[in-house]
Amino acid sequence: MSAAQMSSAQTPVTPVPSAQTPAVPMPASAPVAPPLPLLHSYEDVIRAVIQNTVRDAVFTRDPAEAPQLAALARLLVAQGCAVWLPGGAPGQVVERLGAGGRAPGHLSGHLWGFACRRLDPPPPGRLGAAGKRALDVAVAGCALLVTGPLLLACALAVRLADGPGVLFRQERVGHGGRPFVMLKFRTLRPADDHESATLWSVARDRRVSLVGRLLRRSSLDELPQLWNVLRGDMSLVGPRPERPYFVRKFSQDHPGYAARHRMPVGVTGLAQVHGLRGDTSIEDRARFDNLYIETWTLWQDVRILLRTAGSLFRFGGS
Repeated sequence: MSAAQMSSAQTPVTPVPSAQTPAVPMPASAPVAPPLPLLHSYEDVIRAVIQNTVRDAVFTRDPAEAPQLAALARLLVAQGCAVWLPGGAPGQVVERLGAGGRAPGHLSGHLWGFACRRLDPPPPGRLGAAGKRALDVAVAGCALLVTGPLLLACALAVRLADGPGVLFRQERVGHGGRPFVMLKFRTLRPADDHESATLWSVARDRRVSLVGRLLRRSSLDELPQLWNVLRGDMSLVGPRPERPYFVRKFSQDHPGYAARHRMPVGVTGLAQVHGLRGDTSIEDRARFDNLYIETWTLWQDVRILLRTAGSLFRFGGS
């Protein structure tokens, strides 16, 4: 099928990496298509979906033939892909591919002359997304009003101690891989643009001023991100956003890291309330972030916010 698609300039689908589950190898008689990168793990599949903005996934075998294929199909549906199954795939497969309790829509059709059954991803949980956004706006708005005097005090301390430039603006990667400008109180002495974008900050960094160290230890340097939340760049709770340079690096080095961008990034998150802040394991942080996404509820956000508030003035850095 990929050979037929790649041989025509009018095909509606451009093949990108193909996937092969370890327990379900391709048949020896499978036709040889032009070479495509071969993905061997679910983490590789998620990364390829995000990096290539994949919208369609084509199965040449019925997912009902093996649990591994069914799991892969569920994963792709959950990632928002339309899944194309062989034309003879039984109808009961649809119910087994439901994501989050919602079965995908399905219809018959064809893909470049091959009879297929297409499963469209279920509509997003609009009620849950609306509830999360409402919580963000309500809490962030109230917090900005309540902490107004504290924000002014922090800004004055930074200005008196370190000179002009109270706020630090830096590009970060947000929901769906989209970049945005994140705000923080400046805690580091000025660096050139390249250093700022590619140098990893660690505990006892010599570039951190005395006032900056106090702001970091109390997490008060993060308060301007409440404005990012009101703007819709961030959520109160979610995976912490990172700089584009490190997103590319960590996505290559740590399976599952790229999948963090399925959800809006946050001021705090499940990884942070478990002590994974600052110079800690990227692999552990990615694992907690993906666990948060896969088990998300609005009540979980509330609990994480309460735990964050309770530990606001404990030392740790971010």
